[in-house]
Amino acid sequence: MTGPHTIDIADQAPLTTEVPPRHRHHDRRWLVLPVLCLSVFLVVVDNTIVNVALPSLSRDLGASTSALQWIVDVYSLTFAGLLLAGGGIGDRLGRKPVMQTGLVFFGIFSVLAAVSHSTGELISARALMGVAAAFVFPASLAILTDIFTDPSERQKALGIWGATSGIAVAFGPIVGGALLEHFWYGSIFLVNVPIVLVTLVSGHFLIPRLERAVARRFDTRGVLVSTVGLVLLVLAIIQGPQWGWTSAATLGCFAAAVVLLTAFTLLELRIPEPLLDVRVFAVPRFTSGAVSIAVAFFCLFGFIFVITQYFQFVKGYSTLSAGVHTLPFAIVAAVFTPVGAVLALRVGTRLVVGAGLLFMAGGLVLAGVSSTPQAAFFGPVITAMILLALGLSFITAPATEAVMGSLATEQVGAGAAVNNTTRELGGTLGVAVLGSVFASAYGPRILHALAGYPVPAAARDAARQSVAAALAVVGHAPGAVQPTIRTAVFAAFDSGLEAACMVGAGVAVVGALSAFIFLPGRSAE
Repeated sequence: MTGPHTIDIADQAPLTTEVPPRHRHHDRRWLVLPVLCLSVFLVVVDNTIVNVALPSLSRDLGASTSALQWIVDVYSLTFAGLLLAGGGIGDRLGRKPVMQTGLVFFGIFSVLAAVSHSTGELISARALMGVAAAFVFPASLAILTDIFTDPSERQKALGIWGATSGIAVAFGPIVGGALLEHFWYGSIFLVNVPIVLVTLVSGHFLIPRLERAVARRFDTRGVLVSTVGLVLLVLAIIQGPQWGWTSAATLGCFAAAVVLLTAFTLLELRIPEPLLDVRVFAVPRFTSGAVSIAVAFFCLFGFIFVITQYFQFVKGYSTLSAGVHTLPFAIVAAVFTPVGAVLALRVGTRLVVGAGLLFMAGGLVLAGVSSTPQAAFFGPVITAMILLALGLSFITAPATEAVMGSLATEQVGAGAAVNNTTRELGGTLGVAVLGSVFASAYGPRILHALAGYPVPAAARDAARQSVAAALAVVGHAPGAVQPTIRTAVFAAFDSGLEAACMVGAGVAVVGALSAFIFLPGRSAE
């Protein structure tokens, strides 16, 4: 990445910035890549490892569906809200020291999560872990982009980096399940500590101390306005299902987020040293790449939220077995993410990412119509998971390259933050929206099913809130009617899962259309 770097804005004069040729070649770049992969692995695994513990947290802490969503989503709330700040600080103070500092605090807050004794304590610790992760993730991606200056090499490196996410999808449930078989739920957070230590030590010796990309004043106002705006946006998404999408609180948060993010945009356009040059959003390649990533993680995180409960509550798998059953997803993602990167170089980002989103849509449709109590895992269930993994593999690296390849060197940290913010917003929205769709279909069905039995009102309400509570109601019912009520619970769950998957598939199809229209072909058109 040397000489002038041009961002083409459709129908406008090109925006040109001079890129310093200071990072033309790094001899240790392929040794640094595993360290960067470990850092992203750590951040991603913390999402997936929590999902397999949801039933345990529901039983041990008495967590409702709402509390479970908060345990999953508060990490994303603080992570997404502070990513722009983390990326900007990394650009100004140095990406390596910022990433290393974030790793230290991530380890400390993981220990706090492990020793939590209530949902409130756990949610607080998870929030702090999200804060630390916001300084790790963008620095990791920015360092990768900085040391892999050749576009072909960078695409391949991003393929390996992206495959790490697929590996983390399996590592989390499997290791989490194994730990939960023998230890308390806090053990799933302590597993972060050795990974942090390995990443810190190897990063200290291998990652070069790169020059600060931006030697200028820090945009404090931009950080504050963007952080509060993003936090309010994610909060509205998370709480919308509980508060009601048309409630004053939800609409107020959305309105405030729109006002603040609009103010952030206007502020960044007016100042000479912005946190983020928002003009990059006028570049179709940049924006469509970010949208594709958001849609992919919307589908993935929403699917994981419901399928984890399907494996444990409907199929009756143990926590370890549920984790093992996600292994095909990880294997496919790990193998085909680098393949997706190479395919994008050969046939173009547009075709590969668009096809990936259609694969995800197909997987969700198949999961929605086939995930019944009688469904065989080695059949429609595993096929649906493979389609989802294949889709994600074709999206991650090419879409990330579309985003990062649009940027000048001094924008890379903030651009990485945008890439990761869209990923987190997509995942958070997936859990919130698909979780809400699931609850909207499941709740009335379970209430109707219990109406004919002498179940106390409090128990009926609890059953409406979570499948774990519904199965507890079944356990207290007379033996003669337990099979009938259990069948009704599973039928209600199936209706919720099908509704959630169909909505996710629709979003994936819309995302695919956007990718086919706006992403570049074989070259950056």
